[in-house]
Amino acid sequence: MKQGRKAEARNGGGGRPPELPAAEIAAIVHGTHADPFAVLGVHRAGDGYVARCFIPGAEAATAFALDGQEIGTLEQRHDEGFFEGPVTVTRLQPVRYRARRGDAEWMVTDPYSFGPVLGPMDDYYIREGSHLRLFDKLGAHPLKHEGVNGFHFAVWAPNASRVSVVGDFNTWDGRRHVMRLRRDTGIWEIFAPDVGAGVAYKFEIMGPESVPLPLKADPFARRAELRPKNASMTTPELVQDWQDAAHMKHWSSVDHRRQPISIYEVHAGSWRRRDDNEMMSWDELAAHLIPYCVDLGFTHIEFLPITEHPFDPSWGYQTTGLYAPTARFGEPEGFARFVNSCHKVGLGVILDWVPAHFPTDQHGLAWFDGTALYEHEDPRQGFHPDWNTAIYNFGRSEVLSYLVNNALYWTEKFHLDGLRVDAVASMLYLDYSRKEGEWVPNEYGGRENLDAVRFLQTTNARVYGSHPGAMMIAEESTSWPKVSHPVHEGGLGFGFKWNMGFMHDTLSYMSREAVHRKYHHQELTFGLLYAFSENFVLPLSHDEVVHGKGSLIAKMSGDDWQKFANLRAYYGYMWGYPGKKLLFMGQEFAQWSEWSEARQLDWNLLQYPMHEGMRRLVRDLNLAYRSKPALHARDCEGEGYEWLIADDHQNSVFAWLRKAPGEKPVAVISNFTPVYRENYAVPLPHAGRWREIINTDAEIYGGSGKGNGGRVQAVEVSNGGISATITLPPLATIMLEWEG
Repeated sequence: MKQGRKAEARNGGGGRPPELPAAEIAAIVHGTHADPFAVLGVHRAGDGYVARCFIPGAEAATAFALDGQEIGTLEQRHDEGFFEGPVTVTRLQPVRYRARRGDAEWMVTDPYSFGPVLGPMDDYYIREGSHLRLFDKLGAHPLKHEGVNGFHFAVWAPNASRVSVVGDFNTWDGRRHVMRLRRDTGIWEIFAPDVGAGVAYKFEIMGPESVPLPLKADPFARRAELRPKNASMTTPELVQDWQDAAHMKHWSSVDHRRQPISIYEVHAGSWRRRDDNEMMSWDELAAHLIPYCVDLGFTHIEFLPITEHPFDPSWGYQTTGLYAPTARFGEPEGFARFVNSCHKVGLGVILDWVPAHFPTDQHGLAWFDGTALYEHEDPRQGFHPDWNTAIYNFGRSEVLSYLVNNALYWTEKFHLDGLRVDAVASMLYLDYSRKEGEWVPNEYGGRENLDAVRFLQTTNARVYGSHPGAMMIAEESTSWPKVSHPVHEGGLGFGFKWNMGFMHDTLSYMSREAVHRKYHHQELTFGLLYAFSENFVLPLSHDEVVHGKGSLIAKMSGDDWQKFANLRAYYGYMWGYPGKKLLFMGQEFAQWSEWSEARQLDWNLLQYPMHEGMRRLVRDLNLAYRSKPALHARDCEGEGYEWLIADDHQNSVFAWLRKAPGEKPVAVISNFTPVYRENYAVPLPHAGRWREIINTDAEIYGGSGKGNGGRVQAVEVSNGGISATITLPPLATIMLEWEG
């Protein structure tokens, strides 16, 4: 019975006469046949079997079994290369043909003589929207199927009238590998025998009414051509000798909120370049970037999107290949080696992930099968006015599965330590960047995108459920509640949220002339009202050093000396502030120029003491942050913070205490005026010696060298409290650790 059903499936529901009607032959030749699998390949015909094939350009064809035995000579029924004839086989089986034209001979393995690869359980889970291994099923995967090596191709295009895979292996002829439609799921599949790795391919799709569409790249492609080319590439399954068991075990066993996390944000194409200004490969980046980050004491590298994208100035945020590491830096295996090398020295890797929107390039997802498949058809829901991009239809189960599987793909296949989810606010609000009448309310009449909420909750739950050591980080710029709270508590389920308010308020304050800062004291105190409402990352990101905003050093007020002093004081303030840290590349050594994706950082600046001093400060801040539990163990909890001085508007001085149970507390004091202050009284919780562990005004950092000689003494005062009289360097932050 099982064999019978298999035969029936291959036969398209019954035997066919040995001679196919001319109309069906013409349909095969012209690529318009509704079901080529019902015609081509080996089929039962009465008491025997018949083989039919279409080999463009052939004048004669002989059929062979896979073992090389000749099983029949086929008759040419159409001069463009259609052949048919009886074959001496006893069952349905794969076959090969020896094709001839003049003196030329070549062998062709018949893709239509193979059964399907996907099975009914795949159909079931795909229809249910619960398939969590789609990246192993859809796309292009090497396979030995029914004794033959090749690639299995599968793509979702439910409204297409025909889908073919075309590529270098079939001269881009859409008539030669027309795919089988699995009607229950709208997925088209075909096993293409003898196709190897490293071959360019796309999908040729006929939309509804048989309208031809532009050739489409594979949504699940794991490799793509280097721009400006845009085809997908067949590639082997990723093989990496992972040597990161200790790293993965550590992060899966700890509470991320209570670990030191200091992130170096990197655009891989412009951090450093070769002498000819070409981008480095992953192996070259590993040789330079990894030791640099280790030396500076960062715990993680966060890459701007490295998924395939056609346009360099998009920085990767307009991706056309969510599953493919961009070809700019080499093959996918190179990225896996990079991650492995990071993990071996204790560095985590975070990927900037873009599930909010996608570009409308013809070869991409837009109107993929001639309909609004991945996006909403209504532009009020499916088009983003800010970026001229399409918005995913999060309410469609297949789209949700596509994106959820992508998050799982990166964490599983490449051992990524986290995903920073871009533009979360644009997903959450239906009226984001839209005027009245330009958006569609939800079913309750509100502006919340309930489908996007479900998508984010599902993604976070799936990632944390499968990979507890990973971090999901939201770039969410509004006050949406419970972004970093668990799903079961009504939250979105992220582990962390970018603190955009911190970035905005503090940079606004630092850009003001020091004499005016006393009137804007609240810009630095307001953030503490909500500092523990979410698990925050404090970002000084790429967004702040582009589009005419200038670099961080350029934002600081005052003359050049004051600019450096301000930035050093600001970094000290930030590293002492509750929350995980993120700094965009180049800002660690105070690059003057605004960042550009077209050139490398201004590394020559490190020969100058003020710039090298800034780099040394960032390194020492990371060291202090990582080595002092008081500075990190309660980053996300109110018990780890206590104001010491919050209201000294006149002097623009701020002081607070960082603490953790059973650990020595650290006092952080910032003086945001260029005034050198002696005998400044700071209340402290304990009497005794407090050691100066950070002074951003130290000469080694380029400062004036003012300070407290390494220690201060806290004593009881007349009001019964405890206080230390200290020296406050100008435009500086100091940190004092209690010695007991």
